[in-house]
Amino acid sequence: MAPRRAPRQASADDLLATLGRLTAQAREGAELQRARVQLAEALQREMLPPSLPDAPGLRTAARYAPARQGLDIGGDWYDGFPLTDGSLGFSIGDVQGHDVEAAAFMGQIRIALRAVAAAAEDPGDVLSRANDLLISVNQELFATCTFLRFDPSTWEIDGARAGHVPAVWATVDGDCGTDEGEGGLPLGVLAGSEYPVTRRRLRRAGAYVLLTDGVVEGPSFPIETGLAQVLRVVRDGAGADPEELAAEVMKVADSTGHADDAAVLVLRHDAPPGAE
Repeated sequence: MAPRRAPRQASADDLLATLGRLTAQAREGAELQRARVQLAEALQREMLPPSLPDAPGLRTAARYAPARQGLDIGGDWYDGFPLTDGSLGFSIGDVQGHDVEAAAFMGQIRIALRAVAAAAEDPGDVLSRANDLLISVNQELFATCTFLRFDPSTWEIDGARAGHVPAVWATVDGDCGTDEGEGGLPLGVLAGSEYPVTRRRLRRAGAYVLLTDGVVEGPSFPIETGLAQVLRVVRDGAGADPEELAAEVMKVADSTGHADDAAVLVLRHDAPPGAE
């Protein structure tokens, strides 16, 4: 029986060559992943509106923060657009999932809301019709959403929620709260769903803030705690520039340890004309 050959011991040069090859592979993988994430973020930002509408006495601002892990695209959105009657429509929402299908569904929702809002003034009707339209295309995804309408003639905000996080509001004199009015099911779940409308007459200067759950909820951070934190930020910054307030609200997401994407939409309003 031939004697067994002793295993060849790797030389220092062999080890260095192997280490160099593995390092190069890891670097290529990291660079590829970084490029994919940057592409996903660019795609997501391109699907958000380049600007938001304003009105006399009303200024708006928004912030979006991408997910922190993986190739997460789609997800959260915000939007704002003028309506034919002179009022302004605003929406914010969160699509189930984070992939190309979710991104496509997000685009469908934004288009559906804009199209329906041109023909239906009531925010509850807007969500109901958009919901039925989305279900008719046999899409298996769903989305939470808030749609509201600001009427500059009555200085009133009418809003409806489809399974979404409540809005947060505050006035410059320190009054504040959340719009906890009854909502309906997420969009894309059940045909014929109804969405109750919450109406708020703006009597004092302040801010009205829409957000997604990525701002206020984390792996070990309850949504109630996040909402309370946002409420304090909005109360303290109700008279601030809307861009500054949007940035401060988005900082809450950093404290939650969130891995999801996040969006904030701020409506900073003056007191209505003639208000004491």
